[in-house]
Amino acid sequence: MENNVVIYMKDIVKSYKMGRNKLTVLNEVSLEIKKGEFVAILGPSGSGKSTLMNIIGCIDVPDSGEYILAGKDIKARNEDELAHIRNKEVGFIFQKFNLLTKYTALHNVAFPLLLRGIDKKNAYESATKLLDRVGLGDRTTHKPMELSGGQQQRVSIARALAGEPNILLADEPTGNLDSKSGSEIIDVFLELNREGNTIILITHDREVAQKANRIIQVKDGRIYE
Repeated sequence: MENNVVIYMKDIVKSYKMGRNKLTVLNEVSLEIKKGEFVAILGPSGSGKSTLMNIIGCIDVPDSGEYILAGKDIKARNEDELAHIRNKEVGFIFQKFNLLTKYTALHNVAFPLLLRGIDKKNAYESATKLLDRVGLGDRTTHKPMELSGGQQQRVSIARALAGEPNILLADEPTGNLDSKSGSEIIDVFLELNREGNTIILITHDREVAQKANRIIQVKDGRIYE
C-alpha cells in the first residue's frame, strides 16, 4: 500500500439480519482513495452507499475484510477507539447541517475544538478563520435560523475542518438546498480540494457526482469505477 493512500479497503463484507434472513449490503468491496482526491460515491437509495459511508467514517465496522484509515487498522477496535479515530481523522458534513440552533455560527465551529480542551481564545480565533475561509466572515454572530440553507451548510463545512481531519466525508451535502445554493457548496468543496483536502462526497445525484475528480458507483452492494 502506497504512503499517500488515506483509505484502503479490501474484500469488505457487511450484512444485517432481517428476521431469519441475512441481507448482504456490501459484498467484497475493495477500494483505495489517495490523499488529496475528490471522490464521489454515487448510488440510489438501498444500493449500499450509506453503509459504505458509515464504515469509511468508523460509525460502523465490517463483518470481514480489511480497512485501514490514515494508517490505522480499523479491525477489532472497540467503540471508544473507533470514536477517537473518527473524531481525529474524519470531518463529517451532513445533509441536515446538524448545527446547534441556540448558538452562533462562531460557537458552532469552535465547539469541537472546545470539546478537545483547546482554550476559548484559540478555539474562537480558529473558528473565525475557518468561517472566513468558507465565505462567512461577516456572519460569525448569526444563529442558524438567521442563515440561509447554503450558509448553514458552509458553517457545517467550517466545523468539519476545525479538527484538521484527514478526510472530509459529506453525506448528500446539497440534498436540502436549491440548485444555486447546492452549486455554491460544490464550489466550496472544489476550492478546499484545490487546497489539498481529501473529500468523499456521498450522493444519489449524478450531476453533483460529476463535479468530483473520480466517481465510484455503488450498486447491489458492489462498487464500479
